[in-house]
Amino acid sequence: MHHCPTLLTIAGSDSCGGAGVQADLKAFAMLGGYGASVVTALTAQNTTAVFGIHAVPADFVLQQYAAVTSDLNVRAAKTGMLFSADVIEALAEVLSRRSFPLVVDPVCVSQSGTRLLEQPAAAALARGIFPLADLLTPNIPEAELFAGMRIKNAQDICEAGERLLALGPKAVLIKGGHMDSPASTDWYVSPGQKAIPLMQTRVDTKNLHGTGCTLSAAITAFLGQGVEMLAAVRRAQEYLQAALRASYAVGAGGGSPNHAVPLIKEQSRLGLLRELADAGRALTLLPRFARLIPEVRSNFALALPFAASSDDVAAFSGRITCSRRGEVILAGGPEFGASSHMARVVLAARKINPRLSCALNIICNEGTVGAVKRAGLTVTHFSRAEEPGLDREAEGGTMDWGTITAMERHKSPASVDAVVDAGAVGKEPMIRILAEDTRDMLGKVRRILDLL
Repeated sequence: MHHCPTLLTIAGSDSCGGAGVQADLKAFAMLGGYGASVVTALTAQNTTAVFGIHAVPADFVLQQYAAVTSDLNVRAAKTGMLFSADVIEALAEVLSRRSFPLVVDPVCVSQSGTRLLEQPAAAALARGIFPLADLLTPNIPEAELFAGMRIKNAQDICEAGERLLALGPKAVLIKGGHMDSPASTDWYVSPGQKAIPLMQTRVDTKNLHGTGCTLSAAITAFLGQGVEMLAAVRRAQEYLQAALRASYAVGAGGGSPNHAVPLIKEQSRLGLLRELADAGRALTLLPRFARLIPEVRSNFALALPFAASSDDVAAFSGRITCSRRGEVILAGGPEFGASSHMARVVLAARKINPRLSCALNIICNEGTVGAVKRAGLTVTHFSRAEEPGLDREAEGGTMDWGTITAMERHKSPASVDAVVDAGAVGKEPMIRILAEDTRDMLGKVRRILDLL
């Protein structure tokens, strides 16, 4: 029987569904947990503003908590919006007797700027709840409030982390989304250890409503599955990153992360393998396609929607080869994770043009380069001689660096259809064709063959 740990959120309700209890329960479900809730406040809000807050009396908050914990085997819990000192003090007493890990998200202000924690309640939160936390997850403004200092740089974050640890939590994760930097870096601080920067590529989206709730809920979900704390944080970051890439606007203000992204990807897997198999068979039927297969063989990679790693990109497990008679052979069927190099090409290209989903490597010589250009494809290139040492030493690092470098070199990076890699000693020259889907790819290959 499938193990589905019970996870508890103790937080406010968001009437527009993007944050609070609603966001927590969505994240719990998508990450394999059974969600239960203790509602501390009701809000009347949408994507533009919070119009009203109705506090739940402390005794009824405790009644909810007792009802849930007396019947359900809670494996991990989180707190979010607690709002009042009365609720905080009442919860501190019962949470001190719990037997499960607790993530504390010290929610103070909404995304639209409304206070979600009464002024006198801040001291009660720090005094009563922080010492019970297995992990405290403040954003930059919250960390500044509770640490009593301004945060402008990494050194300030480390000092704030130490101050927050002194308030009693076992570990602190200071979320860096509010910092003005190209990357979004969260800082993990634990007693006796140097602060650890956990960097993620910043997603260009205004749909940020509920990101803090979603991250803390995801950490809670992984803790409930028995995952160690730092690993739970990293996996939660990956989940939020994917949910932000798949985010959507639902109102006039900022929308929310797409909590269902794991389900969307999972539902797409079987169909994608079938699509890639059909496209591979179509390649074998193209006259003279064998002339495009390089010495190291070809491969055709196709990425899932919102792909985040090579495990989300399918390719042919034995590559695409040919016989001496020109017969094209699909050596093995399509599998996820079958080609880390071609997956890196697709994932790197998608950072420049998110519409791209597939890549195919073909032979690179004067004839094919000319045919690619005459076919009307936008071509760019990179030289391995320019590659930084760190990328060259990393397994497959050239694919990331080379693809991005070549595309960014072009005056219109998002229009690039083909990347020429001139090769190096022991590295065969290659052309990597990029396309939005398999139909687009097959059309480009046909045009190249017609002009070869």
